[in-house]
Amino acid sequence: MFKLASKFQPTGDQPEAIDKLVKGLKSGKKHQVLLGVTGSGKTFSMAKVIEAYKRPTLIVSHNKTLAAQLYKEFKSFFPKNAVHYFVSYYDYYQPEAYIPHTDTYIEKDSKINEEIDRLRHAATQALMNRDDVIIIASVSCIYNLGSPEDYKNLGLEIFEGKKINPSDLVRSLMRLQYTADIELKRGAFRKTANEIEIVSSNGQDAYKITFKNDEVAKMYRADVKDPEDLEFKDMQYERVVSAVIFPAKYWIASDDKISLAIENIKSELQKHVKHLKKIGKLEEAFRLQEKTIQDIEMMRQTGYCHGIENYSRHLDFRKAGQPPYTLLDFFSSKGEFLSIIDESHITIPQLRSMYNGDHSRKSTLIEYGFRLPSAIDNRPLKFPEFTTRVRKQIYVSATPGKYEMEKAGEKNIAEQVVRPTGLLDPTIEIQPTENQIPHLLKNIQERVSSGERVLVTTLTKRMAEDLSEHLADKGVKVNYLHSEIKTLDRLKILKDLRLGKHDVIVGVNLLREGLDLPEVSLIAILDADKEGFLRNTTTLIQTMGRAARHVNGHVIMYADKLTKSIDSSIKETLRRRKKQEKYNTDNKITPTTILKDIGDFDLPISKSAMGKLGNTSRGGDNDSGIVFFGDANKQNVLKQLNRLMEKAMRHFDYERAMEIKEQIRRMKE
Repeated sequence: MFKLASKFQPTGDQPEAIDKLVKGLKSGKKHQVLLGVTGSGKTFSMAKVIEAYKRPTLIVSHNKTLAAQLYKEFKSFFPKNAVHYFVSYYDYYQPEAYIPHTDTYIEKDSKINEEIDRLRHAATQALMNRDDVIIIASVSCIYNLGSPEDYKNLGLEIFEGKKINPSDLVRSLMRLQYTADIELKRGAFRKTANEIEIVSSNGQDAYKITFKNDEVAKMYRADVKDPEDLEFKDMQYERVVSAVIFPAKYWIASDDKISLAIENIKSELQKHVKHLKKIGKLEEAFRLQEKTIQDIEMMRQTGYCHGIENYSRHLDFRKAGQPPYTLLDFFSSKGEFLSIIDESHITIPQLRSMYNGDHSRKSTLIEYGFRLPSAIDNRPLKFPEFTTRVRKQIYVSATPGKYEMEKAGEKNIAEQVVRPTGLLDPTIEIQPTENQIPHLLKNIQERVSSGERVLVTTLTKRMAEDLSEHLADKGVKVNYLHSEIKTLDRLKILKDLRLGKHDVIVGVNLLREGLDLPEVSLIAILDADKEGFLRNTTTLIQTMGRAARHVNGHVIMYADKLTKSIDSSIKETLRRRKKQEKYNTDNKITPTTILKDIGDFDLPISKSAMGKLGNTSRGGDNDSGIVFFGDANKQNVLKQLNRLMEKAMRHFDYERAMEIKEQIRRMKE
């Protein structure tokens, strides 16, 4: 069912880890851990397990960027299988909220990313049509999505010879929330005298339907490789005999269900308005009645309304308190499936926390008459509800949490601590805090003289800035990173470190997961003995792992006492290093530093396009980074930049997309 395409074969302790995990799954193990260090090839091992186990697979990651990286890797591993991406489709999201003490109502405000919405539909439709499905998702997978049964049953079946006239087909498409448009685009249709063209909600299929005597005469289908093809290329249609058009939005219900749901909404409204009036909340009662009646009328006319998900309990005919339908219910239609929780030490706590914040916000909206009580059931899953829906899980992390380790048990932990490159975990030393800065400066100078880079972690932003200033006064090429530094500037600082424009970066909590800086050979951890989130065992191991990409990787902890976290993190690092050294000796492997290209963070446009600039710096050179195309005015430039940003996001190049977004912000100021 799954066919992995790779020129590599499992090496090091990958074969043993893969074999153990696959045997565990086949023997019915519900919880297993893949303890894999940075650079050991965890993603490849995950792919080998999926190939061997032959079940639909959900991979949960804790943020969009890491999920996108996994998606690209799995697409390359499984080019002939259905690999999809399912994350929140909001570029910007301000949830509906009410702040009682200032009497402030905040209306929901959001900007939907059309490309990610398309990918979400592609993912759910793949689960309807195929078995060889891998979906990489964020915690969005536990949020309300609507009934998979309704989504499937409302699919509009069209076939040659079907008795239907163009007007009736248009009405059916509009009930599925397709829009009429003169341009072909996802979730839209274009009608001429006896022909209708439709682009499906997944954006991958375009259909052309011709009619004769109120009957479908011929049908054609074209593959849409890139959404831009719809605008700039002629579609290559091929004859088909039938097709199913799935809804353009979630939370769509049939006419008979809508009618019954509306009656139930009206009944709840009547009861709750009566309750509000009884307790003296007349303003709240009036507000709720007015808002809900407007939504009911919109649903009655079109089958949809803004915020329809808040009525999903009635549309799904769920009982009060019953969990919503999520992506996991779409997976359940496939029978048994595999769940892989990536970076589980972060993802599991994230899954645990989603419900409480949502519940608190909605409770306030209900109390003050902005929503019906049933809106509380438009929510993410509670953690116990999540665990009952994912029956077989593999937790993947270099530092699995207590929950994962206890659930799996000692016998169900597969270790992967040997790196294909032969690189070892870094050596570690502990130094007293007295004279720590002169000691640090000396070590920085030694590393810099060898062409190597250094990361220094502090506990506060102020400390990061002050230390950077002191090091700069001593002639060190240094910069600092903390949460107040904009994303675009952080990317540039990291790139400059790799290029050698900086030799040292001082940071707070930005030197953990996701940083791949092979030039870094030294990590210095100040105040390592200050127990807490920034200095617990997991954080220390993850931070030290940033030096594991260099053959001379070394860590200095500045501390006056040996805390439990320092002790356990050192013991674990030494245990792994010992195993790595033995493997290298047995297999005559010489560790080598990873060589990695330095990514280009510049705008994806030619340098020759630069020239006619709207603003110049004090020195006369452009430092805004804003590029004007020929004689384009500001509005045309903004339009072009928006298109470049959307294209970058379609290709999951978030670094580039963030840069362009920053260019747009500067132009609008």
